[in-house]
Amino acid sequence: MRIFVVFEGSCESLDASQDQEVGTLKLTIKDHFHIEILDDKQVQRFLELKYAGATLQDNWALGDIGITPGSTIRCVLKEEMQPILRVYCAVRKETLPVMGEVFLLNSSVSQLKSMVSLQSGFPVSAFRLTTPSGLELYNCNQLNDYAIHVGDTLRLDVWDGWTEFLKGCLLGHKQTVQRYLAEEELVLRFQQRVALYVSAFFGHLDLASWLLGKGVRADEPVGAHPYREWCWETEHPELAKCPIHAAAEAGQLLILKIFISSNVFSLDCRDPRGCSPLQLTLQHRHRECVRYLVTKLWSMVCFPGLAFPTWVYIQIKRWMNKAQRKASSTQNNVLRVPFRTQVGDTVHVDGFSAPIMTSKLRSKVTKEEITVTSHTIQDLATAKHTGYGSLALNKTASQDARVHLPPLYPVVKNGGKGEQRSTKKQTAPSSRSHDQNKNAWQGRILLPPISQNVNPRPRFIYNSPSTSLILSSSIESFSNCTGRTPRENAIYCLSLASAFTEKPWLQQLGMARTLVRRTVKNAA
Repeated sequence: MRIFVVFEGSCESLDASQDQEVGTLKLTIKDHFHIEILDDKQVQRFLELKYAGATLQDNWALGDIGITPGSTIRCVLKEEMQPILRVYCAVRKETLPVMGEVFLLNSSVSQLKSMVSLQSGFPVSAFRLTTPSGLELYNCNQLNDYAIHVGDTLRLDVWDGWTEFLKGCLLGHKQTVQRYLAEEELVLRFQQRVALYVSAFFGHLDLASWLLGKGVRADEPVGAHPYREWCWETEHPELAKCPIHAAAEAGQLLILKIFISSNVFSLDCRDPRGCSPLQLTLQHRHRECVRYLVTKLWSMVCFPGLAFPTWVYIQIKRWMNKAQRKASSTQNNVLRVPFRTQVGDTVHVDGFSAPIMTSKLRSKVTKEEITVTSHTIQDLATAKHTGYGSLALNKTASQDARVHLPPLYPVVKNGGKGEQRSTKKQTAPSSRSHDQNKNAWQGRILLPPISQNVNPRPRFIYNSPSTSLILSSSIESFSNCTGRTPRENAIYCLSLASAFTEKPWLQQLGMARTLVRRTVKNAA
């Protein structure tokens, strides 16, 4: 068939087949118009084909998207800046682009982590960055020290057992966050501060309100993990960032209103650079947030016979609180320490301790703890039977001071009858399920048999029990090949067809059916 291609004011005719893919047609257009394609690490120049208001993908066939003889396709030459670096987030399962100039590779790791924090929404104390070879990037070093080049993909990992917790924070699911909170008090408080920071960045009102009710403050810095509080002097400067700063940078107006209504000190909370929430909203050009903050700062606070602006009231109240703390510390002779780590707490030393920020799921971390505990108990039992019980006991106790024993299950003592009855109750369902699985496996057929009869008739005449097995196996094999269920595939094809806005709705529906048929054909 012959189609027409419009490029930079000129219209040329080309011969193509309906089974030809868009990617092959791009190569023909490139040779016909003598277009120079550039795929550099910093700049990418490529062709984009548009038909009926939609951008064509390279793996589409011309006949499937309704391109008929005489159709006109518009060709556009586009140029895009490539990201300097890419960061794969293990929690979100996606790659985040880091835009900038080549000079970014001469900067520090601390500056890169600040940029990644703005991209991902996580505070800098909740993740770490590693090179493609698995080498961890430390804040005090330069990127040149790790031989990182333009276009490399780094990896973002979080604390072990935090993946499900941070997923709940990203989605704003309060129940998920409550379920995966830690049991240790210091880690629990740190997780709550991280959750408030993430909810402020993404604007999750329900989660933020619940955390504020738990006593977490919007003007309280997120800080470092309790395992790293001893090295606070060399940590990232953005550990002093608060959830109110995350809400100001992201332009979350409703979150700002909740934070300020719960604590007026949030209006004048300073970040590590000395910027207030109003200055942050001005830098990121969030107009509505700027209007709200200016209104709140210059609103009048009235007392009997006295009235002054809110920012003056904040300063007076801050001075009063500072004087009260100083007076109480002088009377009680309290010696303040820079961190809350005590003897016996877990300490993570960079480069020496085993890495505990590898984005492991909480279930996997729990299984590893149970395995280590069982090995410790076995070693103690072995040492007791041998003649070196005290030596092995002291050695094991020095390696792991806290031994967590597995839970003990109650034993029914009724002369052995209760134990037999419980054993029968436990073994009966397993044998029944084994028989069901065996029958289901024997009756499962991937494809129906091929009939040699030329008489046209329905494939399934009688409704037999194997019919549902054949249908379910076909659906399962389709999901395994495409990665989508039939319903999700239908929604995906309809969304692709709806991009052709210049075509009527019935034609869009026909294109969606064609795409579904091709997907099933490719899966087969």
